[in-house]
Amino acid sequence: MSSTSSMRGAAGAITDVPGIEVGHFTDTRRPTGCSVVIAREGAVAGVDVRGAAPGTRETDLLSPTNLVERVHGILLSGGSAWGLAAADGVVRWLEEQKVGMPVGPALLPIVPGAVLFDLMVGDSSIRPDAQAGYAACASASSRAPAEGNVGAGAGAAVGKIFGIGRAMKGGIGTASVTVDGVTVGALIACNALGDVIDPDTARPIAGARTADGSALADTRRALLRGEAPKPLLKGTNTTIGVIATDAVLTKVQASRLATVGHDGLARSINPVHTMSDGDALFALATGRSGRNPGMMLLGTMAAEVVAMAVVRAVRAAQGITAGNLHLPGARDLDRG
Repeated sequence: MSSTSSMRGAAGAITDVPGIEVGHFTDTRRPTGCSVVIAREGAVAGVDVRGAAPGTRETDLLSPTNLVERVHGILLSGGSAWGLAAADGVVRWLEEQKVGMPVGPALLPIVPGAVLFDLMVGDSSIRPDAQAGYAACASASSRAPAEGNVGAGAGAAVGKIFGIGRAMKGGIGTASVTVDGVTVGALIACNALGDVIDPDTARPIAGARTADGSALADTRRALLRGEAPKPLLKGTNTTIGVIATDAVLTKVQASRLATVGHDGLARSINPVHTMSDGDALFALATGRSGRNPGMMLLGTMAAEVVAMAVVRAVRAAQGITAGNLHLPGARDLDRG
């Protein structure tokens, strides 16, 4: 890295990575939704699943020892395991666009995915389906995507360790950094069991609230004081996302980038990777920059943008009321 390197980005978006498009579908009836990250020309891909209760599709093929090298899209969806059906719509849309891996006379789009559990918000019978995945693709573009209560973040909540009634609104966020002409970006849907932490101050900015709902409880300190968590259904949380870069990576390196990206979750969520979370991160490398500045730098960038995107997800989220459940946003607590 030259001495004239500069890092851009207290903001940015995953779509700053050339070759990456993002689309959301939001079902306002509940709310719930799904988001898709598209790489029409294909991208070398990896994945790392750290949560103990994941809901995923086609993650095995991303193992460095397995055949498929490139993918064409990644699905992030609400709706728990039912939401995986949205990937069928992504595959159909990409096939119509003549995007995919040649398999004899056909082109087969490769679309791994992951889901989060948002069924406690509104009518749980409303889940993203194939039509939702198709609609997310139809809305995709290289513009900076919307954040907060959209797509896979529409029904997300954070800070549920003392019960959903003391939780706050989660969401979806994005960020990017560029160093010496190489960009790394992230899109993260945050539905964590734990609090979201500002990595710069180590203070919670959204999460479990005090019993009267007026302030943050600070989950880490509350647990260490002996406050007992509520019994939880396994898999009822989860933070999922995609890291993308225009660096040239091998499949092994893409897998390592996904692994190091989880450091960003650990900096911005506490507790993280719990038995009730299905945390999963994908990594995509379009290779458009023609360069690989080394995994030390790329890993640092990946962890940074993941943490930034988590913070942006909750800062952009707006409070909602669904039936008897009210989930305030971080901005609501800031105001009062």
